[in-house]
Amino acid sequence: MNNILSGMPLGELTDLLTPLPRFRAAQIFKWIASGVCRFEDMGNLPAALRHELAGRFSLRPDADVQQYPGDDGAVKLALRFAAGAGVEAVLLPGGSRQKTAPSGYTACLSTQAGCPAGCASCKTGALGFLRNLSSAEMVEQFIQLHKAAEERLPSQAPPIRPIASIVIMGMGEPLLNLAELRRALDVITSPAGIHFSKRRITVSTCGIAAGIIDLADNGPAVRLALSLTAADESLRRRLMPISRGHSLAEIREACFYFQKKGGGRITLEVVLLGGINTSGEDAAGIAKFAASLDTAINLIPWNPVSGLEFEGKPLRPPSAAEVKNFKSRLEAMGLPVTCRFRRGRGIMGACGQLGQLT
Repeated sequence: MNNILSGMPLGELTDLLTPLPRFRAAQIFKWIASGVCRFEDMGNLPAALRHELAGRFSLRPDADVQQYPGDDGAVKLALRFAAGAGVEAVLLPGGSRQKTAPSGYTACLSTQAGCPAGCASCKTGALGFLRNLSSAEMVEQFIQLHKAAEERLPSQAPPIRPIASIVIMGMGEPLLNLAELRRALDVITSPAGIHFSKRRITVSTCGIAAGIIDLADNGPAVRLALSLTAADESLRRRLMPISRGHSLAEIREACFYFQKKGGGRITLEVVLLGGINTSGEDAAGIAKFAASLDTAINLIPWNPVSGLEFEGKPLRPPSAAEVKNFKSRLEAMGLPVTCRFRRGRGIMGACGQLGQLT
């Protein structure tokens, strides 16, 4: 798994290919960024070298890829990797809901097969945890989504970048697989290859305090989103079992540290569950958590998943009135609030729905 070249940062690749000249590793790295599938397609490498590489290494991970387009422009990919690891990645159109063609897509990537967090509102959490994904498997998701985006964007002059932003918000808890995520993002952001801007990448966590501090200390300098959902300690621990090991106070201090170290505005993601976390007291708790932090709040009305329940009762989406009132309360307390578009619901590709096909 670790000798799959597409998951290797340029420095690792250069070391692996010693005693080849450094420029050969740079050429191969550039070919990987272009999405080639075979060594034989690397036209500026000698034929003998291409044959040797094919005998020694895998270029990209083996993956069976199924594509599921939605009527709102979203596309879900179901990828099955080695050892039966099935994951899903999603392409979400940018721009307003009124646009017929997106202004560039958002790529939503997964970091684990399944998820250990066990959040009550999430299909992925109900699957349990299978394994961490390798950096190559994360890069493969990006390459496949980039290809799907290119196929859908109309020809434009000047051309726009098919993928405008990346969110690490798919299956799994990214900060529990930070080493491999860091390697994958090194590949994706390297100026010698794909050269994707770090400031257009957001990593979402359910609140792994040590991981937030690690990200602040060691990078990469990406944006951070915190899946908060509730700022009442008891309720949050019941909704998000993984939070039992990470108190709200510890998470908040980690967020302060992240910003002290130069991290930008943090997005607080609040999944609204009808009748559970939509009261005025819930809004006040979110506001208290956000106090003195540089944050923006993203409200996510729960996307239905059959069979999920909380404390013996089926979950339900919030009513329009619940969402409106919750948003108004936060805005009245001076907080910037947005409500996420529900793109991808028709293909079970929206927040909390991944894991239907794995």
